Amino acid sequence: MASVVFQDVVKKFGTFTAVSDLNLEVRDKEFLVLLGPSGCGKTTTMRMVAGLEEVTAGEIFIGGDRVNDVLPKYRDVAMVFQSYALYPHLSVADNIGYPLKIRKVPQDKQRQMVMEVARRVELDGLLDRLPKQLSGGQRQRVALARAIIRTPKVFLMDEPLSNLDAKLRVQMRAELKHLQHELQVTTIYVTHDQIEAMTLAHRVAVMNKGVIEQLGTPRQIYNDPRTLFVAGFIGSPPMNLIDGEVKDGVFTSLGGVRVDGLGSANAASAVLGVRPEDIHVLPAGSEKTNVMAPIYSVELTGESTLVTLRAGAALLTVRADKNFVGDFDQMVEIGFAPGRVFLFDRQSQDRVDF
Repeated sequence: MASVVFQDVVKKFGTFTAVSDLNLEVRDKEFLVLLGPSGCGKTTTMRMVAGLEEVTAGEIFIGGDRVNDVLPKYRDVAMVFQSYALYPHLSVADNIGYPLKIRKVPQDKQRQMVMEVARRVELDGLLDRLPKQLSGGQRQRVALARAIIRTPKVFLMDEPLSNLDAKLRVQMRAELKHLQHELQVTTIYVTHDQIEAMTLAHRVAVMNKGVIEQLGTPRQIYNDPRTLFVAGFIGSPPMNLIDGEVKDGVFTSLGGVRVDGLGSANAASAVLGVRPEDIHVLPAGSEKTNVMAPIYSVELTGESTLVTLRAGAALLTVRADKNFVGDFDQMVEIGFAPGRVFLFDRQSQDRVDF
């Protein structure tokens, strides 16, 4: 069993608290993503698992063993960095096999293991090349292979796809997900990219200012955000967030947005949230109209059209049909899908259930 458990973990740098009272269990063989903006504490959390940062308070367990005072080399974890961290003077084969060389594994066994791992990540035809002769995606595969060959208890991945172009990121996401499924190794993956989190994770821990705001499956995080931060951070395009007030279950904003059916909710400072795919362009004069607003921009993405409207100070993004055609400043009526709007309290940042 190779679960990773954080119990009341705190990390401070001087008077600054980077991670506060963290309680989290990463299950055996789970792919858990730590997601959040820069400075939220996600990388610091991962580095504490690796032993690269000391824990200020609390305890960390790997496979049931307390590791607070265990040196990094004895924790049986393997890290994959954003920068690849390859030895430029060594061939692909030597880079992959370096952990085995350090362990003094017999050379015949080293060659056999390097070939097996290289085939797994489709590098078996590039073993004689130097890192400078490889593409970014190939270099990242070498870094992955070097981690895999160690057969660790836990993989730690720190934004490993950030240096790749968009097409390679999509390809590497699929490869990473398949590899983790095949290897069945507990994995902690750090990223600020919510698309990576949604596509890779078994569960996502959304971090903000050193705390986990929500922990759940990608579907739970997307469909059931519990805080205003999570609602705005997850989704591409992000959820529309509209400031206003709600009285007796009716939300109104200065931009003319009106939504009823919100139970008996009351809040002088409220935020209404609705995802772009849950807003529909309606025929003129429809009884279901929640707001009428002018078109601010139209963007064809291929499978759909993103229509941005200006409703007062708010910009609302609608995911319309790919055949939608509209002009700047054209007035459009839109309606929100029943049951797919969220209400948040601006002061507490928590979701208001109704």
